Amino acid sequence: MRIAYLDCSTGISGDMTVAALIDAGVDPALLARAVESLGIQGVRLLHKTVMRCAFRAVHITVEHPEQHAHRHLSDIVGLIENATALTPRQKEKALQIFGHVAAAEAKVHGTTVDKIHFHEVGAVDSIVDIVAATVGFDLLGVDQVVSSPVPTGRGQVRIAHGVCAVPTPGTAELLVGVPLVDVPVNFELTTPTGAAILKTFVSRFGPLPALTIERVGYGAGTKDFTDRANVLRLIVGQTTDIGETADQVLMLETNLDDVSGEVIGYTRQKLLAAGALDVYSTPIQMKKERPAVLLSVLCEPHQRERLEAILFAETGTFGIRRHLVDRTKRQRTACEVQTPWGPVAGKIGQHGESVVFTAEFEACARIAAQYAVPLRDVYRAAEQAFASHACERLPSPASEADPLAAARASHDHSHDHSHDQDSAQDQGHDHAHDVPPPPPHDHGHDHDHHH
Repeated sequence: MRIAYLDCSTGISGDMTVAALIDAGVDPALLARAVESLGIQGVRLLHKTVMRCAFRAVHITVEHPEQHAHRHLSDIVGLIENATALTPRQKEKALQIFGHVAAAEAKVHGTTVDKIHFHEVGAVDSIVDIVAATVGFDLLGVDQVVSSPVPTGRGQVRIAHGVCAVPTPGTAELLVGVPLVDVPVNFELTTPTGAAILKTFVSRFGPLPALTIERVGYGAGTKDFTDRANVLRLIVGQTTDIGETADQVLMLETNLDDVSGEVIGYTRQKLLAAGALDVYSTPIQMKKERPAVLLSVLCEPHQRERLEAILFAETGTFGIRRHLVDRTKRQRTACEVQTPWGPVAGKIGQHGESVVFTAEFEACARIAAQYAVPLRDVYRAAEQAFASHACERLPSPASEADPLAAARASHDHSHDHSHDQDSAQDQGHDHAHDVPPPPPHDHGHDHDHHH
């Protein structure tokens, strides 16, 4: 697995991220082309080599005419949707970043996403940083982004709403669920754009994973500290153990003894649609021998608040327990096998020398319905095809929850609900079973650049 590790020893901002990506090998001409396609007149993305506390790094600047207008989320959505040099996947990721910022700003200002108007993050340089960072991560071609714990800095900073303590309210909201570390610098080390990039791209936080380093990039902040290098270090490499991956997720649990099965089922669907990794229920016995249900939700730490809100609203529970859970997972690769009825999508799971194949339920169910064959026979045919090595590996789909529902209808309805154990379809089938005959042929503020 190819990993990008963000070493945020002096925080992170949008311009530092873009500069680190360029120094790690991303072609700046491709980033400039993406920025130009936004159609904002007079904007140029420039980069140069600088020194930060005796260390070499890349620094970027964004040239643009002076602007005074503040943008709403819908304005930024329009810019990105109409950018001809961005791929659909790049547009989706860029919009996710702005969606996270909008949700955070809406909460701290007590309003809604569609009414929020961006100040610092709506400025031209921040829009350029976000778009360039999105394209840069896509061009970097890594399977996972990991980050160190994040310092916010200390002191106060002046923003559009006045003087605020560091981290500013919007930045603090974006950093919910992110492990922080104290660095004794009286300066804003992590900006709203940097925090939104972390929230969108980083799958887990912790020390540098075991890997073989391929390249290292250094992105410089604008300020040059006297006692430390103000740089974001980006380390790209291959994990040394490709047979397994590990991460940390959040477990939410609540006991329900006065809720109907229909409500529990409906709540489960809403939680999965909101981005939960898995939701399941367990029969339990509560006080006074009351039969009840334990509802468990597995999610990314940054999803906690949104999913807890659903649990409180839909179940009426009086309390939710939560704790972090360490997971070891099979390394997963999307693939496609050929059956007598056509291609079936699935995934390969590898842990050391152990390899399993799982056909996707939706793909098998669609074939079973189309050709009126038993679902179990489609599964068997797919597994038999994999056993014959007839597998074409595909790019793994992204699994980010989309926070832009208020600005545009863009949802990913592809969910993988077999996160921590193999499904029943992965095992126990008789591969010698005859495959049914084939059917007849019906012929994706200025604020940042103070760092």
